[in-house]
Amino acid sequence: MSQPAAITEPMVRRILITNDDGINAPGLAILERIARNLAEEVWVVAPEHDRSGAGQSISIHDPLRVYENGEKRYAVSGTPADCVLYSLAHWFGDNPPDLVLSGVNCGANISDSVQYSGTVGAVLSAEHMAYPPLR
Repeated sequence: MSQPAAITEPMVRRILITNDDGINAPGLAILERIARNLAEEVWVVAPEHDRSGAGQSISIHDPLRVYENGEKRYAVSGTPADCVLYSLAHWFGDNPPDLVLSGVNCGANISDSVQYSGTVGAVLSAEHMAYPPLR
């Protein structure tokens, strides 16, 4: 019986990663390592600090500030939804990511808390913009 061929090429070309726990969250680092094994290009755009419970909220009263935190790695002063929407508008344009990932989360996204989750809010924002989310 022949062995299946090894996968030598990434499954997707570009992945956008965010979270609601902040750019320095341990779960984000884990997700980033996993994504780098799946895609040619990985972008990390996450809140500069914990924004858990932000849901799908966006910043309308304060300007967004974006801080480079490495190659294709940015911290944003806003919410997880801000991170996704800013990325799609500012960097991706006609060349969108193949996948939008949000997490790995410190808290539980279950039951009634799902509607408040910034983790879930980020992928819902991507979905509303007609990009392929995955959580």
